[in-house]
Amino acid sequence: MPIISVAIQKGGSGKTTTTINLGAALHNAGQKVLLIDADPQSNLSQSLGLKEEPEFNLYSEIKKEITGEGSDIKKAIVEIRPGFSIVPASIELADAEMELVSAYSREQVLSWILKPVVKEYDFIFIDCPHSIGMLTVNALVACDLVLIPLQAEFLPLKGVQSFMRQFNSIKKRLNPRINLLGFVLTKFDERKKMNHNVQEQLETEFGSKVFQTHIRTCIALAKAQEAGVDVFSFDKNSNAAKDYATLAEEILNKLKH
Repeated sequence: MPIISVAIQKGGSGKTTTTINLGAALHNAGQKVLLIDADPQSNLSQSLGLKEEPEFNLYSEIKKEITGEGSDIKKAIVEIRPGFSIVPASIELADAEMELVSAYSREQVLSWILKPVVKEYDFIFIDCPHSIGMLTVNALVACDLVLIPLQAEFLPLKGVQSFMRQFNSIKKRLNPRINLLGFVLTKFDERKKMNHNVQEQLETEFGSKVFQTHIRTCIALAKAQEAGVDVFSFDKNSNAAKDYATLAEEILNKLKH
């Protein structure tokens, strides 16, 4: 029952897409999965068909925890289908960045909120904002593992070094149990030499932490998000569905060892 933060300091990396579809792939493999939308942009929530902000959401529970009222994360859980659920974000989540700064044990707030449901799920995924603010720090303190999706291009690769400095600092000072689950390359085109060069550079530096499964460029991913569903619900025979199913299998095998 790991908590996995999906994080990278770069927009367009496939972070939200990976959170949705890896979560759905693991659910299809028999796992009970909870997704946490910790990004004020609410892309995860909207991509799963939640167009209106529910009364209870991640911000409402952070606010209650900060003020001492006490959160109840179970009220904020929206079931997409049995065994596959989400805690949605809201536009107000942007305010949490400032409100957490002055909160007691500010880095631990999300950990406290999630504690009552940790044992109820096989996997909890946290979709982090693109920046390393208080929401991302809370996610990294609350989680056991970090999954880093990135495009197989050189600019995103440069952002990895910056993120890893933040990761190592949090591991040293705030969460010694956190570990790197690995890197998954997205929007991958086997025909492009640059994509393979980026893969080789990552493997040189991080070795087996680079997943062998790549997520290929696939229009079904964008169409699924537009339709408010995961890619398996939209087109289970698409390349993206096949890739995320393979990635889920690779992760399950990795966690067994």
